[in-house]
Amino acid sequence: MAKKILIDCDPGMDDSLAIVMAVKSPALSLVAVTCVNGNYPVDVTSKNALKTLEMIGRTDIPVARGMAQPMVRRSPKDPFTHGADGQAENNLPEPKTQLNALHAVDLIVETIKCHPHEVTILCTAPMTNLAMAMVKAPEIIPLIGRIIAISGMFGLNEYAFLNATGDTPQSEWNVYVDPEAADIVYRSGAPLTLIGLDVATHFCVNFTDADMRALEASEKPEARFLKQAIRFVNARGFEAYCTVIDCLAVGLAIDPTLIDTKPYHAGVETKDGLTLGMTIRDGRHHHVWTDLPLLDIAVWADYERFLKLLMSLILA
Repeated sequence: MAKKILIDCDPGMDDSLAIVMAVKSPALSLVAVTCVNGNYPVDVTSKNALKTLEMIGRTDIPVARGMAQPMVRRSPKDPFTHGADGQAENNLPEPKTQLNALHAVDLIVETIKCHPHEVTILCTAPMTNLAMAMVKAPEIIPLIGRIIAISGMFGLNEYAFLNATGDTPQSEWNVYVDPEAADIVYRSGAPLTLIGLDVATHFCVNFTDADMRALEASEKPEARFLKQAIRFVNARGFEAYCTVIDCLAVGLAIDPTLIDTKPYHAGVETKDGLTLGMTIRDGRHHHVWTDLPLLDIAVWADYERFLKLLMSLILA
């Protein structure tokens, strides 16, 4: 039976491709998409989710607009751009599909209550929607199957520091936008796997010449989307991993052996200053801060298998 998933996202080219990957995997059943402020304002991210689902002919999947601002602070400006359209200048047609009548927070709550213990939430955005759902309806927390999040940077390798995406030297964008929301979710007690920049922005995530030829030869709109996204980031001096960061969460949902994880006590810095949004992993042998939540943190991925899985689904 396909695993039920809900994607909470802020499309963004990589969120868009994560939606495509999830829809096309026979191992998953995407029951809802909820959108939030993050890479772009929530009106843009919601529209881009609709555009993506229309591109692949799955307008039956509900899309809900969520929180327009972080929980307690102003939204920062993303130093990285996904283009004028938020989708790497793919310029998809304006959507004809309507947003779901429910607010994203309410759709999360309703979905979890309708399918207790069955839904894995893939959070590829700031955690504002998810944290608000937990605050509004804390009874859903023990009913969540698992949360897999692109969230944090934990200092496990050089990529965590080289590719920091927040607006402080050691932060990741999703956490930096709303550290208070991340802190609520991290401390919630829900089963939580975090894929930080250490794993999600590794330079091993790259496409071969054969991959590019296969995308070029395909007539599928999702293949054209990925090809254009790669060209877009390459033209700005970035590696191709930028186009598929959020797809790693989908990959892990499909294949739990794709990413190695370890339990660490970890937390989020919510004070303004040099370390705002920094995620702290306590990896000491002694004197560990056990009051920090014990979280499942990604330490390595099989990037070759991930890219093969991604390409097979994009081209399927």
